[in-house]
Amino acid sequence: METILGIDLGTTNSEVSVIRDHDIVVIEKEGRRLLPSVVGIDPAGNLLVGHPAKNQAILYPERTVKSIKRKMGEDVHIRLGDKEYTPPEISAMILRTLRAYAEESLGQKVTKAVITVPAFFNDTQREATRLAGELAGLDVVRIINEPTAASLVYNTSSDERETLLVYDLGGGTFDVSVVRVEEGVLEVLASHGDTHLGGDDFDQLLFDYVCDTFKKQHKVDLRDTPVAVSRVLQAVEEAKKRLSTEPFTQIKEEFIAEKDGASLHLDMELSRQQYEEQILPLLEKTLTCLNDALNDAHLHPNDIDKVIMVGGASRTPLVHQLLESRLGNKLHGEIDPDLCVTMGAAVQGGLISGAEIGRVLIDITPHTLGTSVFDDWVGSPYVFSPIIKRNTPIPCSRSNVYGTMHDNQQAVEVAVFQGESNDVRHNVMIGNFRLDGLAKVPRGNQIVCQFDLDINGILHVTATEKSTGLAGNITVENVLTEHKPQADESFKEHLKSFFAEREMDSDEPVIDVETGSETTDSKNFAIQAGLTDGWDKRYEKEVALIYRVADFISKTTGDDRTEIETRTKELINAINRNDSDQAGSIASQLEDLLYYLEDSV
Repeated sequence: METILGIDLGTTNSEVSVIRDHDIVVIEKEGRRLLPSVVGIDPAGNLLVGHPAKNQAILYPERTVKSIKRKMGEDVHIRLGDKEYTPPEISAMILRTLRAYAEESLGQKVTKAVITVPAFFNDTQREATRLAGELAGLDVVRIINEPTAASLVYNTSSDERETLLVYDLGGGTFDVSVVRVEEGVLEVLASHGDTHLGGDDFDQLLFDYVCDTFKKQHKVDLRDTPVAVSRVLQAVEEAKKRLSTEPFTQIKEEFIAEKDGASLHLDMELSRQQYEEQILPLLEKTLTCLNDALNDAHLHPNDIDKVIMVGGASRTPLVHQLLESRLGNKLHGEIDPDLCVTMGAAVQGGLISGAEIGRVLIDITPHTLGTSVFDDWVGSPYVFSPIIKRNTPIPCSRSNVYGTMHDNQQAVEVAVFQGESNDVRHNVMIGNFRLDGLAKVPRGNQIVCQFDLDINGILHVTATEKSTGLAGNITVENVLTEHKPQADESFKEHLKSFFAEREMDSDEPVIDVETGSETTDSKNFAIQAGLTDGWDKRYEKEVALIYRVADFISKTTGDDRTEIETRTKELINAINRNDSDQAGSIASQLEDLLYYLEDSV
């Protein structure tokens, strides 16, 4: 059977999957299954796609493009370096990289693909996506809706009629679709959405909040400096992800700006509550779309059999709270929300090629894990506070924050329970420990309780006094003991198909803008050699020289290569410690060395 790739061309990240031995395999590159949908051109004129381009965005935002999916179907041109490209051309660069990863992994040439699009994409946007595939050298055998793809993965009982609601909140687009599945046939009853609503908008809200706060403190607007803008955007994106599993996070960026000759640093704490207050109006828009989809399908919430969560932004805890309140239904996110669309596209490709496709098995925690708390409202010390909920895919990490009951309280008892009852007396205590030596402060002293559950069912619980960092912990073995042996074995085999060790080059493949041939990723070389992000732009010439070394070093051997490597490391160390005099001196020596060797190579 011919190989047909399943590609999720996303706003923030893109992925590629394929059917192999009746299983869905998400293609990995250096242990990563997500390819950032970022494209850039480095100072040497090479095309960077994915992680190298995302790294470059901090230093050269004017040379980097992201979220191109939001412009698909528009008659616009995007400048990269000294050239302009259309949205399909930029997208083709992403698709070509995914194709290269798949061919490297599979050891064969692949030319056919199923590509997914938001259900709310219009014909112009769909045709732009098809064109991008063709430009990438792919025969796009099918364009399918993202909710349909997700439904293909979750539909494991084709003989039963089910009504699914797919809530797809990605980086740049939102979709909600009502899908009916019967005898293997998927019918989309209704779809609503917004092609300009997603995690990018959450990032922008956080970005404005951080910049406004910084401006109040220092009278400097970070939005006036492109490099600062890029650094803050990446910082808030990472903060947003952490707030899905943690109640607080720190945003730190050193040397983010200057004022009166002095360096300014960004250092602020952000709470999940602050974040949720900002994004609530946007999430309410998604509920309006949800109501419209249900009305169009002539259905009520109690007609929905299964709610499927899709897209990285769907992990936001407030999203779950709002949906559970609105629908009164269990939410399904057992299959990674970032991956279920590409996996579904692979299923569609497998069906087209005639492959026999088995059930997708994802390991989960069978019981809710949490701790006991005293609830002032009910006046009970036996209230169960869930931290890792039942059916959460593993490995996973979750945390919550609690307050002490009394003024000057010196210790807390942390009891770990497993079960589904709101009363811990009806659950099973699987471990406990005591955290002593707390600060003498008024009641409400914040204690962050962190649960880390690994793939082997080992639970690590840590309690930390937020103000001092004082911590205590416990490890609980065999949390997953009630899994059926055959399910565990099947999951192990499934896991091997995802994480099988392969021989892969350490460098990301990049394509020369002029010739289309693969070259060395100079940006990735610099990072691996120790060059840190966020260096001062005064060292632009020195870093460009390091990029030259990346393309030159593979052509040298012996003492010449050793000397080049030594000088390069010295230059990187000087840049990292902001020693401009030393960096300039070493750069001159390195440049002379390259010039001397160029004639002999």
